[in-house]
Amino acid sequence: MIQALAYLARQGRQVLLAGLVLGVLAGLALPDLAGTLQKLVAPVVVILLFLAVLRLGPEGVRAGLAGWRAGVLSVLALQLLLPCLAVGVLLVLQVEAIWAFGLVLVLAAAPISGSPNLAIMSGASAPTALRQLVMGTLLLPATALPVFLLMPGLGAPAEVFVIVLRLLAVIAAVGALGLWLRASGLVTASARSLSVIDGCATLLLALIVIALMGAVGPALVQGVQGWGLLLGVLVLGFGLQMVTLLAAYGRMPDEQAAALGQVAGNRNIAFFLGVLPPALASDLMLFIGLYQIPMYLTPAVMGWVYARKGLRLG
Repeated sequence: MIQALAYLARQGRQVLLAGLVLGVLAGLALPDLAGTLQKLVAPVVVILLFLAVLRLGPEGVRAGLAGWRAGVLSVLALQLLLPCLAVGVLLVLQVEAIWAFGLVLVLAAAPISGSPNLAIMSGASAPTALRQLVMGTLLLPATALPVFLLMPGLGAPAEVFVIVLRLLAVIAAVGALGLWLRASGLVTASARSLSVIDGCATLLLALIVIALMGAVGPALVQGVQGWGLLLGVLVLGFGLQMVTLLAAYGRMPDEQAAALGQVAGNRNIAFFLGVLPPALASDLMLFIGLYQIPMYLTPAVMGWVYARKGLRLG
């Protein structure tokens, strides 16, 4: 088992690519499988966060939190300024298409819980990704509420606040457990331990993508609309990463700039499903499924970009 997990850790990028392919095929051949797996998404996300903290340990977490001022400014720019600008443009243009709601929710969302795991796979700074995850979630009530107030049809802002409080409690609990296990010496930073942790994280990330992509396969088979939406989310996801990377390049160490770009493009839009009107949430499932594709292509695609740009990564 340990050898198998170590192999998954070494082949992390390929495993995520396989998860994407399986997610598309499962939506076609086993349409009920995604619905079954979706029930596991919430606990798996919590486990991924625990594994990220466990891998980093107290030293890694302290290193990430050292730049908290820059982290707060990044959150305000990415989660408040950008979505408010997008809402303003969409209201002026009177656009009410489903992709418009998806765009706003992506920009308003905090980074995905797997951000540190993706950073590890691509050589970016996992402590920086964890810092942005924690701060983005902590500030989510303050940043998301104005967006919900400005954009009609997104649902009740107060419900966002309640769900964020629950999420913060979970982050605090699993984070404390991971730090305690490292500080007590029950889990060490040996190469073997880190390899097992990375293997577990890789496997769980692949499981999530299969669960969230049930609507993708049928949509891509049915016609050009699904392919057009896929092109849009690819431009959105990688565009956010590239613009943020270029803006941060030279202003901070390369691995931190890479991590900041990754958290800018990989957002937890699925978090909002619990507070959206049911009809809107159902319509957004295809958008959310397609948005997993740039997320899980991040280590492979952005790893190539980092190499071409000559970034010095860990």
